[in-house]
Amino acid sequence: MSGVAFETQRAALADVVAIPVTPFAEDGTVDQPAHRALLRRLLDGGINTLTPNGNTGEFYTLTPEERLLVTELTVDEAGDRAAILVGVGHDVPTAIAAAQHARAGGASMVMVHQPIHPYVSEGGWVDYHRAIAEAVPDLGVVPYIRNASLSGLRLAELADVCPNVIGVKYAVPDAARFASFARDAGLERFVWVAGLAEPYAPSYFSAGATGFTSGLVNVAPAVSLNMIEALRSGDYPAAMKVWEQIRRFEELRGANASANNVTVVKEALASLGLCRRDVRPPSRALPEDERAEVAAIAAGWSI
Repeated sequence: MSGVAFETQRAALADVVAIPVTPFAEDGTVDQPAHRALLRRLLDGGINTLTPNGNTGEFYTLTPEERLLVTELTVDEAGDRAAILVGVGHDVPTAIAAAQHARAGGASMVMVHQPIHPYVSEGGWVDYHRAIAEAVPDLGVVPYIRNASLSGLRLAELADVCPNVIGVKYAVPDAARFASFARDAGLERFVWVAGLAEPYAPSYFSAGATGFTSGLVNVAPAVSLNMIEALRSGDYPAAMKVWEQIRRFEELRGANASANNVTVVKEALASLGLCRRDVRPPSRALPEDERAEVAAIAAGWSI
């Protein structure tokens, strides 16, 4: 694929990269009408980049068939209104099949979830991503990095053999580590996406990120857009005002090793009447006494 096309994909990553929830119906299946309505709400709210099958979408609880369905719903609903970055992962053949399905459906990029194997070598990390990237050379590929021990030099090594590796979702909660990793890999070579969303976006932008992922955006697209506009203009005081506005919501999501990361987002959406609160194990719905606080926060954001 030409450099021009990858430039389009790179631009899509330097933005609010929304991770849509996957709403479930009362019978436990994917609620397709609610899913489409939530996607339209993001698109109408000004969001330009969507990641079906991300962690906020409960990727690891979805069946293979459901993951394909979520991809198809997202691509179909977005049309030409947004770039689609499809989450893929698990074993290499499964990831490749999902990436090829994404390409066939019209998605322009895939995000490769971190390998969940208990024994990940740095060379094996390169091999895993290389196998997937080489299978879809015309798609932009974005590794999702949560491994603090991985060297930036390994990412550079991967991109040397796979030029379609164009961006990185970096989700190690250490801004200094991110700054070093990005410079070791090549600061200008990749689009750096702050993978820990709004709470880390200001510190990661100061070190070279130009996009950030968001689950909060499902609830309040305008809040996320306010933050990226402030960061793009270098107005860190304004960005931190947004940070203060979303702090409690994100603290609730991050508590107990992020046990309620998706739960809090869905609870907020449920309080606004946009989808059911249901999440799948190993997540769990919020207890009754915590729901009111989430609803109050969401009500304060709504226009």
